[in-house]
Amino acid sequence: MVAQGFTVDLKKPLVFQVGHLGEDYEEWVHQPIATKEGPRFFQSDFWEFLTLTVWWAVPVIWLPVVVWCISVSISMGCSLPEIVPIVFMGIFIWTFFEYVLHRFVFHIKTKSYWGNTAHYLIHGCHHKHPMDHLRLVFPPTATAILCFPFWNIAKAISTPSTAPALFGGGMLGYVMYDVTHYYLHHAQPTRPVTKNLKKYHLNHHFRIQDKGFGITSSLWDIVFGTLPTTKAPRKEQ
Repeated sequence: MVAQGFTVDLKKPLVFQVGHLGEDYEEWVHQPIATKEGPRFFQSDFWEFLTLTVWWAVPVIWLPVVVWCISVSISMGCSLPEIVPIVFMGIFIWTFFEYVLHRFVFHIKTKSYWGNTAHYLIHGCHHKHPMDHLRLVFPPTATAILCFPFWNIAKAISTPSTAPALFGGGMLGYVMYDVTHYYLHHAQPTRPVTKNLKKYHLNHHFRIQDKGFGITSSLWDIVFGTLPTTKAPRKEQ
């Protein structure tokens, strides 16, 4: 049963508290606390450890997988000129997957105890504490789970010899996504492209949280009409 008027105690582990917010969870989770150090999730040190991931773990763990996948396609008879466009196609497919995942899974509306709890673990924690540097990239376990649907997609739309390269391209797209995501939160870009991308993403966190779902680009936001406005709407007098 949802406790009425429940208040989350930020000094205590949060995961099993947020479910009690019920319908108030949506408003609470989109009121960001912009501190680099994040809250504690679990009382257990073991489960707490599993929620923490340094950004460089992403390329260290997954780039070798990318290389291995491409090498498998080469060993199955694909030439390098054939591999390159397939890898780029994998990256492109990932950008769509990134958008769909962010919009329809990470921003699903919840109000039940377990719905709120699951959402907080998946993405709500990032919106509540957007500068938490150890909970910004995907934990390796979560990425491994996402590999299954992406691998099945790769097999369904390609040949046996090109599927590994397509999957490798998708994984390369994922690595680019997560590293870019960390960069946008914690770096100070100096070039116009990266400065605009940072502004675009932080706008999603701090201003219009139901638009701007692209991380590495705004392409799919343009296609599906979720591009945020450049200016806040005027309030009627």
